[in-house]
Amino acid sequence: MNPVLKNILGVIVGLIVGSIVNGGLIMLGPSIFPLPEGVNPMDAQSLADNIERFSMGNFAMVFLAHALGTLVGALIAVKIAGTHKAKMAYIVGGLFLIGGIMNAFTIPAPTWFISVDLILAYIPMAWIATKTA
Repeated sequence: MNPVLKNILGVIVGLIVGSIVNGGLIMLGPSIFPLPEGVNPMDAQSLADNIERFSMGNFAMVFLAHALGTLVGALIAVKIAGTHKAKMAYIVGGLFLIGGIMNAFTIPAPTWFISVDLILAYIPMAWIATKTA
């Protein structure tokens, strides 16, 4: 297969599988760390009204979902890519970072969590993927 096509395929499959991992962990999170009573996780206003009631476990699961989704996606991109493997991992990490930035403007969260999430969950995970793959 053409290396350019392999690179594109690696990024696309990495984004899809990384998103599945992310979404799966987000869905699993409340069964491990229950959300405060009455919170609707699908309603941004409900999240905004109750964010101060969230536990560290709730925040940890969201961070874990973002970090592991990015890591898995970047690893897959590296494994599938034909050339420029590290660049493909960083493309996946960068696209997930853009999603994280969009979430930061859409879903209310404390500044400390947004900072930790944006700084540690995306580009560092892409870097780890390049080193472990």
